Amino acid sequence: MASDAAAGLSVLGGRRVLVTGHTGFKGSWLAQWLCDLGAEVTGLALAPATDPNLCDVLGLAGRLTDCRGDVRSPEIVVREVDRARPDVIFHLAAQAIVRAAYPEPAATFATNVMGTVHLLDAVRTLGRPCAVVVVTSDKCYEDRGLRRAYQEDDPLGGHDPYSASKGAAEIVAASYRRSFFPPERFAEHGVSVATVRAGNVIGGGDFSPDRVVPDILRSLLAGQPARLRNPGADGLAGAWNFGPESGDAIPVSELTEQMLRAWGDGSWIDATVAWYKAAERGANRDEVTREQIASFTVRAKALGQRWAGAAR
Repeated sequence: MASDAAAGLSVLGGRRVLVTGHTGFKGSWLAQWLCDLGAEVTGLALAPATDPNLCDVLGLAGRLTDCRGDVRSPEIVVREVDRARPDVIFHLAAQAIVRAAYPEPAATFATNVMGTVHLLDAVRTLGRPCAVVVVTSDKCYEDRGLRRAYQEDDPLGGHDPYSASKGAAEIVAASYRRSFFPPERFAEHGVSVATVRAGNVIGGGDFSPDRVVPDILRSLLAGQPARLRNPGADGLAGAWNFGPESGDAIPVSELTEQMLRAWGDGSWIDATVAWYKAAERGANRDEVTREQIASFTVRAKALGQRWAGAAR
């Protein structure tokens, strides 16, 4: 999976790419990678939600076409898609915090569901070839208490507003794909729409509240004990989902213990902790980010070669 991601992004040099949500944690990493590959990147997002934030740390506003706007506005989305005329779109703009959806459910649905509608409708009216990747969440599935990892054909659902909004975004994308961009008629419309479902993504530069890694790092930096809401929670993965191999999933409590050990002895194995420790020592965070992207790319390519050898 990592090798596929590395290979897929490597072909985007010189292409026009639109990233919605480029001021967020994952969006900033993606935008940095795309800029370094030589893509012509346009970002559409609200202002960063935290201070500090990775977008400002990396100085992304000066490296791409930086558009600030709300995906809840169809006029803004249509305008920026028309201006960017993208070959590829990565749609990451979202209300991404589960607990934040409880006090503001309407805003969460408006962003996660209607934001996706506005983006895909702008692609529909654009009338030119384009590949669209809509990033949702592993929480888009109906929670049936399964003892296995959820698979792509499991029923969508979600009991809480955040999860329900992600399930609804998946349904929206499937509807547009079937109604306007059917794969069997790709030669006519030239548009492909994919959705990708990820669990918690960890890495350096995440300063968001109510996420396990930033919460642990804030505790470490403040010299306070790490407080865990759900120590037994773990990750899920599937063939098309983004996530670890099923045997590599660990509980949050074990992740915390690994981070504490890595922080204490300066281990280089945990790249996430290495990023924050380098930043704490005053290292150039832009350079650290680039080095980790390069390291990931080398490992992903090597992994892909091993898979190819096994297949033969």
